Amino acid sequence: MVFPIYELANKYKLAIEIHPYDGEKMVALKDEYWRFHLVWMLAQSADALHIFTLKNIPHRFPNIRTCFAHGCMLGQANFGRRVQGFEGRPDLFQAVEHPKTTLGHPNLFFDTLVHDAYTLQLLKHRVGATQIIAGLDDPYPLGEMENEHGSYPGKVIDDAVQLNILSPEEAKAIWHNNVLKWLG
Repeated sequence: MVFPIYELANKYKLAIEIHPYDGEKMVALKDEYWRFHLVWMLAQSADALHIFTLKNIPHRFPNIRTCFAHGCMLGQANFGRRVQGFEGRPDLFQAVEHPKTTLGHPNLFFDTLVHDAYTLQLLKHRVGATQIIAGLDDPYPLGEMENEHGSYPGKVIDDAVQLNILSPEEAKAIWHNNVLKWLG
């Protein structure tokens, strides 16, 4: 078994959430200004997406539906750099898949917890509205919570509808149909 967790998840047709944490255990930096939550979690998600797609996990295990937390926003913004690196240094990427291979894969999902409608716009452009699900992270301080000033569950989705980034139909699907599709 090369990937025992994925093999088991594939066998049982599970939904998986990839959500980073404990950055201070992986990077020898002082957790100043909440950097592990504000920066390193995003880097961990991007790194997970990078390896996940290079190893072609979505195609190798087609029964798994995987969601990356926080829209994997650094992974979305870094996509062009990953492609350039892959094409510019093929010697470093032997026996793995091109980053474009899994782009838009129907079993790859990303949540909306990006806190910015324009970041959500990039996510929609990159993967399509059908691959986006509602993210809350409640009760954590970076979640969309009613007890946080100016925040409430679904705020970024509402902001995106107001800016015509999402249609009302896409927003409704993000809350319901897309979530059900991810959960199976």
